[in-house]
Amino acid sequence: MIGKDFFKAGHTPTLLAAFLYFDMSFMVWVLLGALGVQISTDLMLSPAEKGFMVAVPVLAGAVLRLVAGVLVDRIGPRRAGMICQLVVIAGLLGAWLIGVDTYAEVLAVGVVLGVAGSSFAVALPLASRWYPPRYQGVALGIAGAGNSGTVFASLFAPSLAVLVGWQNVLALATVPLGVAFLVYLFCAKDSPEQPAPKALPEYLAVLKTADAWWFMFFYGVTFGGFVGLSSSLTIFFNAEYGLTPVIAGFFTAGCVFAGSMFRPVGGALADRIGGIRALSFMYVAAAAALAVVSLGPASPWIALAVLVAGMGALGMGNGAVFQLVPQRFRDEIGVMTGLVGMTGGVGGFYLASSLGLAKQATGSYQAGFLGFAALALIALVSLTLVKRQWRATWGAASASAARV
Repeated sequence: MIGKDFFKAGHTPTLLAAFLYFDMSFMVWVLLGALGVQISTDLMLSPAEKGFMVAVPVLAGAVLRLVAGVLVDRIGPRRAGMICQLVVIAGLLGAWLIGVDTYAEVLAVGVVLGVAGSSFAVALPLASRWYPPRYQGVALGIAGAGNSGTVFASLFAPSLAVLVGWQNVLALATVPLGVAFLVYLFCAKDSPEQPAPKALPEYLAVLKTADAWWFMFFYGVTFGGFVGLSSSLTIFFNAEYGLTPVIAGFFTAGCVFAGSMFRPVGGALADRIGGIRALSFMYVAAAAALAVVSLGPASPWIALAVLVAGMGALGMGNGAVFQLVPQRFRDEIGVMTGLVGMTGGVGGFYLASSLGLAKQATGSYQAGFLGFAALALIALVSLTLVKRQWRATWGAASASAARV
């Protein structure tokens, strides 16, 4: 699926820089979820407060993705990425120096981490603009695999919090962020094929197109499921199965790894069999996995296996969606990445907060999981309804270069 022609078609240093920037940004974006057990113990948070705490960075990242998407089209992805990285590094160092001692201050840190979540709207256009349509699935799958950074948060943050305290983890996180910034500074370049900047009202013109709303919804389910679970599973495994924060983090890392590593597979599969067909399979698999885990498997190992399958499906679905988006909105890829990424974050906010609310209201996470499984099935039905129109219109125009 990836040959010599792929490497000749684009700019490999930029693709790798985009991946690393995305990777480290996602690591800190879900940091509150990885540290959630220790933070909630220190601050004595309720299940609903835990859910909202891990959902705030997701929502902030969703809103800021739209801002970042416009910034990308105005000043270019390279400079936009530099600004976002410096804001996050300064914010984390400031929080560590001042101290984070209340729930409100934790939520404020969550807003800063949302800037890291906006990296999606920068890294993907940075990579996408270097590659022709036939390689969009693979290129954006590789860059988008940077969401594997959530694995590092789940693997290392709980253990480091035990050793040095969770507040000091905020400062330690700036070390890999600084390394990623230096690599980005020296390796990332804007593509020569940059669309001309538009007047600000023109950026929202895409919202007049029904296809934009469909993509926003479809990604709200696939990426929303991925990031919502990434932020919540450490708390879930701790609360439901009594696992220690460190072991719960390891379990979460396994789930997140599957979702991250299968994203480029989903993009490449979409290039091979078509984005619509690949995405349809992923919705079925994800809905089934969420429904099974809602039943509360008796063993944490069974729950882990089911969630790994579900997260893998959601990750592949992310890659499939972004095999389709550049084919339909190549000239508006910056703002569309921001819009689609924003709704992906909104989906994650809904899932993370609904799990906490369900636990507090009913004593179980079941309603939260079932609600999102139902959304996946609604997305499947919707995709089935629009696929014929897509293939007959813009899909037919790009059929010689990439499969829809």
